[in-house]
Amino acid sequence: MSGVGVLDKAVVILAACVDGASLAELVERTKLPRATAHRLAQALEIHRMLVRDTQGRWRPGPRLGELANAAPDVLLTAAEPLLSALRDATGESAQLYLRRADERICVGAAERASGLRDTVPVGAVLPMTAGSAAQVLLAWEPPEAVMPLLPRCKFTGRTLAEVRRRGWAQSVAEREAGVASVSAPIRDRTGRVIAAISVSGPIERLGRRPGDRHAMAVVRAGQRLSGL
Repeated sequence: MSGVGVLDKAVVILAACVDGASLAELVERTKLPRATAHRLAQALEIHRMLVRDTQGRWRPGPRLGELANAAPDVLLTAAEPLLSALRDATGESAQLYLRRADERICVGAAERASGLRDTVPVGAVLPMTAGSAAQVLLAWEPPEAVMPLLPRCKFTGRTLAEVRRRGWAQSVAEREAGVASVSAPIRDRTGRVIAAISVSGPIERLGRRPGDRHAMAVVRAGQRLSGL
């Protein structure tokens, strides 16, 4: 809590309405007096931070989305110079991936300027079934989120357990023939894995154990981007 009473109560109200809430549900969830909960919910509704659905329950309003869209993406802003630094330190292309359902999206990249390289453009959509970044994005997920995908994966549950144990992943010709990669997790302030940072390049340069060469640099980059 911030110590600013009205603000703290308003934030509690917003959180309680994520899945919809009637006045009775607001009172039960927030433990606020009925009159206080009602007054604050109505004020948030006036400011379009809450709206009423067809059942009269309060839900998050459009103003929240407008404010969120106007804010810079902290992770992407911080990642840009770090991806370039990682590329320069390893001599390989560096990428940042986010998961979207059964896919992963490249949301940031710093490409090696010349020579053989693995080019993954920003916006590229890749499967969650192969590659070291996919391993990282799945390794800390609960079993119920992983098991439906595993039969289609080119890695196993044992692979994911090893990723959790050592804190990084590697792949060799798993996503694409001739390509090797190393990835590490990026975590939010609660410790949840929210993204993967990677380097990738040709096997003839990274070798069959690319983690031996680049894991430390990739893990450090992931740690620097964690907790933003």
